[in-house]
Amino acid sequence: MVGKVYLVGAGPGDPDLITVKGLRYIKEADVILYDRLVNQELLQYAREDAQLIYCGKQPHAHTMKQETINHILVIYAKRGLQVVRLKGGDPFVFGRGGEEAQTCIHHQIPFEVVPGITAGIGAAAYAGIPVTHRTLSKSFAFITGHQAGDKAAEQQWHHLARGVDTLCVYMGIGQLPFIIENLIKNGKNKNTPIAIIQWGTLMKQKTVIGTLETISKIVDRENIVNPSMIVIGEVVGLNRQLNWFNAEKNSIVSITGS
Repeated sequence: MVGKVYLVGAGPGDPDLITVKGLRYIKEADVILYDRLVNQELLQYAREDAQLIYCGKQPHAHTMKQETINHILVIYAKRGLQVVRLKGGDPFVFGRGGEEAQTCIHHQIPFEVVPGITAGIGAAAYAGIPVTHRTLSKSFAFITGHQAGDKAAEQQWHHLARGVDTLCVYMGIGQLPFIIENLIKNGKNKNTPIAIIQWGTLMKQKTVIGTLETISKIVDRENIVNPSMIVIGEVVGLNRQLNWFNAEKNSIVSITGS
């Protein structure tokens, strides 16, 4: 009997942001393959006899190649086991969940996708930044910083700079100068507000805010590194008014500078 693979989004960091369905599948799983940014507290809900397999990835330092992860999903599912692939954020937002689902189809393995709160929305919300707003942002886009240097993606910068109100950039800290350069070159005002949210939704969350012109210096000064979400657009200015997490938890650091 073939088992089943569950592609589960764990949310952006705060373990309380896991969905009810996602938590249920964690509790029922025979095997859990989990990523680096999955909050370890969620693994406490796994059965005592469940097999936990770490397959986290860092820039230029992958514990396990994607092909190996795909192979493991297939092996355990064909043994008739219930396999949870637990991912930070949402499985289908820069999580390679689509590739893993295709692998399941190729091997005729049943699968289910359990969406999670993606960092582009969750981290921004915890920093008091709504990605949409009736007067400030009628559109938003999720992009990856990994596209820097991709010739096929270069033509997109014109549309991103001129046609989208709010940009949420994943995995972009290492390419921040490139991103800023291309946005300004393609028409984005250098005074456009930008926020960098490090360790979004966790108690150690740190937010720095500047403009496209000033943010690189602020990031260097405050030693902001991954994991961080970049949010660009006029809605970033609402942080001063809507920074609820700071007021409630007194743990978030919000720094505006030049």
